[in-house]
Amino acid sequence: MNASTPVEVHDLRKSFGTVQALDGLDLTVEPGQVAGFLGPNGAGKSTTIRVLLGVLLGLLHADSGTARLFGKDPWTDGVGLHERLAYVPGDVTLWPQLTGGETIDLLLRLRGLRVDEARKARMLHRFELDPTKRTRTYSKGNRQKVALVAAFCADVELLVLDEPTSGLDPLMQAVFQDSVREATQAGTSVLLSSHVLAEVEALCDTVTIIRAGRTMQTGTLAELRHLTRSAVTARVEDPDAARAALEKLDGAHDVTVPDGEDGTLTFHLDDAATPAATRVLADLGAHGLTVSPPSLEELFLRQYGDELELLEDDGAAVRR
Repeated sequence: MNASTPVEVHDLRKSFGTVQALDGLDLTVEPGQVAGFLGPNGAGKSTTIRVLLGVLLGLLHADSGTARLFGKDPWTDGVGLHERLAYVPGDVTLWPQLTGGETIDLLLRLRGLRVDEARKARMLHRFELDPTKRTRTYSKGNRQKVALVAAFCADVELLVLDEPTSGLDPLMQAVFQDSVREATQAGTSVLLSSHVLAEVEALCDTVTIIRAGRTMQTGTLAELRHLTRSAVTARVEDPDAARAALEKLDGAHDVTVPDGEDGTLTFHLDDAATPAATRVLADLGAHGLTVSPPSLEELFLRQYGDELELLEDDGAAVRR
């Protein structure tokens, strides 16, 4: 285990009775990196990260596997490790009698940190949070802001953020993204669990897609995009001839000529087949060529496409 690596998890397993919460999970967060942690709502993603966080903090023992923070064992070095990270859950519960400002101060002092008043004031202004109101009057979004301000005011080496923008409006989501970038520029590493795919795509250096507590895909966005196909649209003089030529090409899939779109054809293309497909289209006099690499959403749906099909089939059955 590397002492400079914020998070290293290998083959982690944890069950609660018959429920397998973690089933061989692998996860790494490198120094200064924002690592995305993805799974669909309702599939146990938040439960998984809470179990994972409990393991990392030495609060919950795994059935098997290893988990290390900065190369250290949470069970023997828990106290020191707690001071090096901050956690923001997706549903924040606060002390109702305290004001927002008092809560932020308490959260920081519980960690043994001196409150940097200038930094706190800057974060409060950035997130447009009134610190004088009691937390019982706050909306869900404002409760979330309290936890985020406290986390971004803490000088920590690792932020663990589980659905941190839940309840925030689009403007505050943009403020959150700027704050994450500022933290990483200062050397902080981030583990970000989110269902907002655009947020993950904008912030994350690497992405780990989980399913039923198991790592399905992991890597940089560029690496993961090689696992699926780009969408291609082109205009040609003879789309039927182009379709026939492309259908003979290894790596070209789902070649179609849309009705009512004269001279247009569309298809999906494996990355390795791009040079050959380009030559075929050039020989056919193609113009208006558009190649769209897969989005993170498409990569995500690839892992859960069968579940979506089941949901669609169930919905069709209900409608019948």
